[in-house]
Amino acid sequence: MNTRRKFLQKSLLATAGLSMPTLVTAEEFFRSYGRIPASDQLNVGVIGCKGMGWSNMSALLKNPAVNCIALADIDQQVLDQRSGDVVKARGKKPTLYKDYRKMLENKDIDVVVIGTPDHWHCLNLIDSLEAGKHAYVEKPLANSIEECQLMVKATEKYGKMVQVGQWQRSGSQYSQAIDFVKSGQLGNIRLVKCWAYQGWMKPVPIKNDSAIPAGVDYNMWLGPAPKRAFNENRFHFNFRWFWDYAGGLMTDWGVHELDIALFAMGASAPKSVMASGGKLAYPDDASETPDTLQAVYEYDGFNLLWEHATGIDGGNYGYGEGIAFIGNNATLVVNRGGWEVISEKDNGVARTEAIQKVRPEGNALENHMANFVQAIKSNDASLLNCGVETGSIAAINAHMGNIAFKTGQKIYWDQEKSLFTNTEANTLIKAEYHNGWKLPQL
Repeated sequence: MNTRRKFLQKSLLATAGLSMPTLVTAEEFFRSYGRIPASDQLNVGVIGCKGMGWSNMSALLKNPAVNCIALADIDQQVLDQRSGDVVKARGKKPTLYKDYRKMLENKDIDVVVIGTPDHWHCLNLIDSLEAGKHAYVEKPLANSIEECQLMVKATEKYGKMVQVGQWQRSGSQYSQAIDFVKSGQLGNIRLVKCWAYQGWMKPVPIKNDSAIPAGVDYNMWLGPAPKRAFNENRFHFNFRWFWDYAGGLMTDWGVHELDIALFAMGASAPKSVMASGGKLAYPDDASETPDTLQAVYEYDGFNLLWEHATGIDGGNYGYGEGIAFIGNNATLVVNRGGWEVISEKDNGVARTEAIQKVRPEGNALENHMANFVQAIKSNDASLLNCGVETGSIAAINAHMGNIAFKTGQKIYWDQEKSLFTNTEANTLIKAEYHNGWKLPQL
């Protein structure tokens, strides 16, 4: 009991003080604004403002030293809505742009938040770095392994702070769970399970192509993706379920869970991957990516099993999503609701002490943004909880699962060459750009 208490106290102390206050209102902001020197303020522009782009900006605005001065989006309705949100929060209207490249010409912007669909992340990030901006980029880092590798190189070249939106890295329960896994108390860990069962996800109904909505620059939305007629199913949130723009639940949820698993286990690249699944829940709906998938990754000393399923909430250990580290002495299970330890038993006697669920402290996304600001202020990338290389590891491993699924084969990774031993798999590493857009050259 004393061992457990000391461990928890140490972990809680390590994560204490990270949570931020509620959103700073315009009145509170202006009350604090005059006390913050201009040199200590950060001016932020957002590229892609509808969903996580705005959630990220909202978290940054909890800090009175952060200003939102610019918004870029291809949808005028979204721009108008978020402009109003900024005015409500800070009392001043940001400059609005339909083309993010014009926004990047604004010398007053210090930081860019990238909340666009996955197929845009590489261009958005590298253009932002070239323009001299720090950047927060949504997960997954990119829509291909090649782009992930290029984004790491670009960050090294330009020397700016880049935080990736795998905000679980800043959650107290995850840091505590990782510390416990590394303590060795679970015994030898031979298997790690990661899963995302998404009961809320219903079939995506088939819809006909339609006219482009008023105020939408659809060609800009497509960018480097293949040219297609406008279809509501592929727009905004549901882009995640189409290969042109994203990698389905494997990359949408997988990067979160794989990131924690790999960091705790000290692993970065598998020796082999195989995967099986498909559209088994909703075979006739409009989506393309698999609604059911199992992928088995082989690392040195342990295997990792990823699985996802739509329309089902009853996942492993009674959790809809999570990560389980299965050791000889006990299993540790962690998810967004907390972490617990389930002991193995010999003739009814526990091999180690069980730990009932420890719930998280504070808000992980707000902690993630506070960490990002701290790294920028200190000009120290080592402070980042999820820098670009960390984000690339999770994204690359997730893409490997999709590549194994697409090939239908067990594929082997050559770490020294950063290639598969399978020719078909290697073709799927590459990014394909269309409509005159080119993969950035460094």
